[in-house]
Amino acid sequence: MSHSAALPAPGLPGLEARFSRVLSVPGRGTDHGLTREWHLLDTGDELARLGVPVAGTVLAVHGNPTWSYLWRRLITESVRAAEAGSPAWRVVAVDQLEMGFSQRTGTHRPLAQRVVDLAACTDALGLNGPVVTLGHDWGGVVSLGWAIDHPAELAGVMLLNTAIHHPEGVPLPAPLRVAGARGVLAASTVRTPAFLETTLALARPALEGAVKDAYRAPYRSPGRREGIGGFVADIPADRRSESFSELERIASGVAALGVPALMLWGPEDPIFSDRYLDDLADRLPHADIHRFEGAGHLLAEDRPYADAVLAWLGDNLDRLTGAPANSRVPAPRPAPSDEPGHAPFTPLWHRLDERRDDEAIAVADMTTRGKAGPRRVSWRQLDDRVRAIASGLSRIGVRKGHRVSLLIPPGPTLTAVVYACLRIGAVVVVADAGLGIRGLTRAVRGSWPDFVIGEAPGLIAARALGWPGVRISAARLPKVSAGALRVSYSLAEIAALGADRQVPEAPDPRDDAAILFTSGSTGPAKGVVYTHAQLSALRDVLGSHFDVTADSGLVTGFAPFALLGPALGTRSVTPDMDVSSPRTLTATAVAAAVRESDARIVFLSPAAILNVVATADDLAPEDRAALARVETFLSTGAPIGAGLLASAGELMPNATPHTPYGMTECLLVTDVTLDGIRSAADEPDAGVCVGPPIGSNRVLISALDADGRATGIPGSGPGVLGEIVVSAAHLKNHYDRLWLTDRDAERETATDQDDAGAPDGAAAAAGAGERWHRTGDVGHLDARGRLWVEGRMPHVIVAATGPIAPVGPEQDVERVAAVRRAAVVGIGPHGLRQAVAVVETVPPTARPGLAGPELSGAVRASTNLPLVAVLAVPRLPTDIRHNSKIDRSRLSRWAERMLAGGRPVAP
Repeated sequence: MSHSAALPAPGLPGLEARFSRVLSVPGRGTDHGLTREWHLLDTGDELARLGVPVAGTVLAVHGNPTWSYLWRRLITESVRAAEAGSPAWRVVAVDQLEMGFSQRTGTHRPLAQRVVDLAACTDALGLNGPVVTLGHDWGGVVSLGWAIDHPAELAGVMLLNTAIHHPEGVPLPAPLRVAGARGVLAASTVRTPAFLETTLALARPALEGAVKDAYRAPYRSPGRREGIGGFVADIPADRRSESFSELERIASGVAALGVPALMLWGPEDPIFSDRYLDDLADRLPHADIHRFEGAGHLLAEDRPYADAVLAWLGDNLDRLTGAPANSRVPAPRPAPSDEPGHAPFTPLWHRLDERRDDEAIAVADMTTRGKAGPRRVSWRQLDDRVRAIASGLSRIGVRKGHRVSLLIPPGPTLTAVVYACLRIGAVVVVADAGLGIRGLTRAVRGSWPDFVIGEAPGLIAARALGWPGVRISAARLPKVSAGALRVSYSLAEIAALGADRQVPEAPDPRDDAAILFTSGSTGPAKGVVYTHAQLSALRDVLGSHFDVTADSGLVTGFAPFALLGPALGTRSVTPDMDVSSPRTLTATAVAAAVRESDARIVFLSPAAILNVVATADDLAPEDRAALARVETFLSTGAPIGAGLLASAGELMPNATPHTPYGMTECLLVTDVTLDGIRSAADEPDAGVCVGPPIGSNRVLISALDADGRATGIPGSGPGVLGEIVVSAAHLKNHYDRLWLTDRDAERETATDQDDAGAPDGAAAAAGAGERWHRTGDVGHLDARGRLWVEGRMPHVIVAATGPIAPVGPEQDVERVAAVRRAAVVGIGPHGLRQAVAVVETVPPTARPGLAGPELSGAVRASTNLPLVAVLAVPRLPTDIRHNSKIDRSRLSRWAERMLAGGRPVAP
């Protein structure tokens, strides 16, 4: 049955009737000789009324079972942007035939016909270009079909969750299988609104009732829903499907597109998962990609996608239209050898090449002590193993740029695999078990590796949780186990395949080398991408600052540095511990590792140090003698105070204790010794002194305004509380698939450097090629250029008197004899927050709740900060990765509940 096109009823939330119209379109294909009526949203008339020049057209195509209402925010916000003076983009959002308020023709419309339909519509509109397509769901496929058929008009492509290829032998996503099943299709898509309602329920957060009603408006009766069923029935599940060949044609054509591309993705989509994003990324390797963690299928409802779309159009205006862009777009970075002040590039495996005939120990692993004693690997063995694995990986198809997720604990095996991957240009993905199963799953799926190499626990998790990638086991597995875990190779088999040790050409210094994940302590863990040049720069700054030589020897109880021993040309030992839980390291395990390696340098995390100090009484005389030979001791991972550092230093009486400051994005920024901390103790500064920048590193401060935002121009003036901004040769390249995060950081940096000359010239003097990173940490510089860390930006308490950083008051409270550790958090509305102290006591309190009068009085007297309450807990919650960073956000929520009369449960 045919129904003419119509206009939506007025009053749909967010949709202005003035943009809605019906267009008569001469039909094509099976509609040849007929006229079809399309409903669409179009900003063209409004832009003409405003009299603004139009840069081009965004052609937006919805999927199934939505309609052009999906794009309402882009419609209105694009007009507002034009009114504000930004380059104007006409937005045309169509309702596909059989969908929305367009005509119901009563005819079958496979994918090829829908692509022809869209071309007929754009011809009727007279769109001549430049056109940027925008599609979601099956509208993404249709829009890409139009894109490859209109190269003269096409300027760019933009996509929200969609797919243009489905691997053979892999079932369709469950919702589509169920909806398309024989006997279910009509009932779930046409006779009832079940498919529509299921789709609307995917929004995160849930849609308001009025918005749901707006999506339902064109689909009130079975006759109006036939297009929904037709779309599902036409899904090309395999080669037998009518539209399979058209989908193949589109997929092949997309891989040939060289126009700018943007992909915005909701990773919680049960239909179009990251599998499809990865396929699109392979076809459009130049695309800008941003994954909105927590968002799902209806990304256009879940997140401010319109802001991202308009920002991208503005940033790429010159490439899309030939006109100047309205914002700074960073130029490609020069090769390391071209950058002034940088040493010639040498790859991380350079020392392996130099020492390939050396029989001295390169790597030892003490975690195997309970099985067969320490595992020792010589330089010759390590180089031989690296070359064999590199050659074998190449033979099974691992290529430059392929992602290899490593689920192996630190030790000789992980070291060999990492260096093998680096040698052939594969990108190692390192997300440690400290993230927890949920965080690890998010990290692995987000990076979507091509290969996964792991020990049995990691492979079991990969199988159970559906992680992607060809699976390789670190050890040989029984045939049945390998089959159950879908393991294709073992490392032994890989090494045997690479028996000739022929390694492919080395990657370029500017190629991506590694993706390391942040701790996730203040939000979902982000993948931090390093190039080969940046990893080598990290090696160089570490080796130079701490004077690492071939005879130094390293004990590495902190995972990120466990892999750098071979790069530095010195032996390294992993002590006996659970590397995913630093607090399992004991003093005797450190002493044993020092004896094993004759190490002069020890790396530990703050959580590990706590237990090392706590177990010091277990040390035997020979243990203490070994520790007395240590010359340098480093606590890395989070700033620690003088007391804990001194306690650890007492175990290594001849070592100089250091506590460098850094983050996953830039692992070594500043450094301070115990003597430096003690000398700083007499200063009036609040926070933890982490010392001056190392080498050529730079640190600036962006001052906080009264609302707690870092809006100040970064500078080096003393005593200014603000966000810490850093620059270094080893600063990360970018975040993985977080284009918007990188873009905002680049814009802030560009503005800062443009404006910095007037206040103090610090940023302007940095040089055109220097890059900066806003750390999310808050602190200040003192008159001697030392950095003081005072907390995290999200933990700043914005009170009526202004922003308050937590660390200074926490230090005051921790001087109370009965307090082991303290956290100062805010409760109440933003701008009127009140401070609460939450303390761990000595001895520990049995139950969480209000502190007793004596303890409360002592805590209040210790600080000038007005406290509305003092709460005591058996243990302060920490992040799961470092076991040392206090989770203040969690404590703040808990304190609010407790003081509102909630149950006295632990935070």
